[in-house]
Amino acid sequence: MKLEPTDLRDGDNAAEKAADTQGLADLDAGRVVSGEAVKRWLRSWGTAERPPTPRTGD
Repeated sequence: MKLEPTDLRDGDNAAEKAADTQGLADLDAGRVVSGEAVKRWLRSWGTAERPPTPRTGD
C-alpha cells in the first residue's frame, strides 16, 4: 500500500507517519473491522435497535 500525502499544511509529520505505520501494522496483523460490519452499524443509527460498535474481527 502506498502512503499518500495529506492536505494538512501545519500537521505533525512525525505523528502522521507514526499513525500510518501503526495502521499498516494493524492491517498486516489482521486487526481490522469489515466494511460490512461498519455498514450494518451505520445503518442502525437512528433506529430503536442499535447494535454495539463493531470491533476487530467483526
